Amino acid sequence: MVSPATSQPWSRGESIARLADHAADGVLLDVVVIGGGATGLGVALDAATRGFSVALFEAEDFAKGTSSRATKLVHGGVRYLAQGNVRLVREALRERRLLLDNAPHLTSPLPFVLPVYGWRGRWWDKWFYAAGLHAYGLLAGRSSLGPTRTLGPRAILEIAPGLEPHELFGGVSYYDGQFDDARLAVALARTAVAAGATVLNACRVRDLVEHGGRVAGVAVENRETGQVHKVAARCVINATGVWVDAIRRLVDPHAQPIVVPSRGTHIVVGREFFPSDSALIIPKTDDGRVLFAVPWMGRVILGTTDTPQDDFPLDPRPTRQDIAFILDTAGRYLVRKPGLGDIKSAWAGLRPLVRHSGEDPSNTKRISREHTILVSPRGLVTVTGGKWTTYRAMAEDVLDTCFRSGLLPSRPGGVTRHLRLVGAPPVGAKCPPLSAPLGLHLYGSDAATIMTLPGDDREILPAFTEAMVRFAARYEMARSVEDVLARRSRWLFLDAAAASAAAEPVGAILKDELGDRFDAAASSAAFIRLAAEYLPP
Repeated sequence: MVSPATSQPWSRGESIARLADHAADGVLLDVVVIGGGATGLGVALDAATRGFSVALFEAEDFAKGTSSRATKLVHGGVRYLAQGNVRLVREALRERRLLLDNAPHLTSPLPFVLPVYGWRGRWWDKWFYAAGLHAYGLLAGRSSLGPTRTLGPRAILEIAPGLEPHELFGGVSYYDGQFDDARLAVALARTAVAAGATVLNACRVRDLVEHGGRVAGVAVENRETGQVHKVAARCVINATGVWVDAIRRLVDPHAQPIVVPSRGTHIVVGREFFPSDSALIIPKTDDGRVLFAVPWMGRVILGTTDTPQDDFPLDPRPTRQDIAFILDTAGRYLVRKPGLGDIKSAWAGLRPLVRHSGEDPSNTKRISREHTILVSPRGLVTVTGGKWTTYRAMAEDVLDTCFRSGLLPSRPGGVTRHLRLVGAPPVGAKCPPLSAPLGLHLYGSDAATIMTLPGDDREILPAFTEAMVRFAARYEMARSVEDVLARRSRWLFLDAAAASAAAEPVGAILKDELGDRFDAAASSAAFIRLAAEYLPP
């Protein structure tokens, strides 16, 4: 088992050198994983802990796509229970407990409140939701994070100040979890490295290498140098999320698409709009989904939508309609109604929903959220679908599929069930809840020179230090201002204007760390342009 306390710092230079050695010496690896999101990182970690030789390549940055754009919830899926998918809910609830145990520094339990209003059916709705949420709690069993309670209107308003009191009939409170998605991805990557894997971002797989009619490796380009390496592997796993079909077509140009992308939009506002330590769930919106108001790092996340998307942009943008829908729906339930000018940041992500025969691709709300694993006739393994909460179970399923297909020799697993991730404190240590401002939260560095932020945001945003930028560059493979301000810290998602103001100081520190090859002015300018797109239209 890997001990985070004794894991070595992660150097990109060492990983690049290892990649070059593998390619030059013709080393046959057991596993190559394409994609550095939740699924790919989970697979790399699972395979490495079983003793396989593993390399993972991410074309951009870890969690650059969908995996950094979640609603920040570790959950079993209340609405999946309403759809009758008890097996999926039970698995997710089990994995929720394991994730909170293994990464307590990046996760925390979160109380929820579901209000019922007079115009929604009063008595019937209250007890209907209460029955469903009590069943949700019972399914969790020993993995429960807290009790489920049926409450009257006064108790609901005590838990959720800021909630509209007019015609409030009562409601239900229950527990789920929340997390920092991009930071969890970095922790998974570092833990995989500690277990022996070679893990690299800014390395794009340009092609698949075939031998004897079978996929036998990849051609990967170091995007910083342009150098291309051919890496041989017994098993190549395509874990590129909504982009899996592009990799599948490298083997079969006529492969039919299996992914239907759905755009999920979120907006962030100040805590004054919902000053509660509980999250709000609105169980039925006009588009048939649920809407959340989630306290996160001193802000409130409102979302999400479920809108069909025709293309596959790396950084999808919320539409005016998406933003208006969230503002309008949230405004019906909050005393203080948020408007466009109150938005601190707005972002969207693409869910990789797997289309099965007979399903309508335009009705993304009804397409299954379960993951799918395919093995092509030439031996390419593709995994897509699923969600962050079940990343670990998905990885086990992928390895089991590789064993059954004869791509890898079977080896016992289960190590990741109780493997604490790099950065986790000693068992029993207390970590601040993610719903509150984190204060000085250094993720591994230990300096205290807090960078200056505009206005009063110094008291709202997580404290950020020069040492954190240097640590991100040296040991977390941050290669750009965006890597630091969007994913090694979460400023872009918390307050796009404040993040933009920090771009040039961060660029200057990265220049000192990364050397002459790094163009600080270009990286800072690119981030400032990106941050402007996270502000409302």
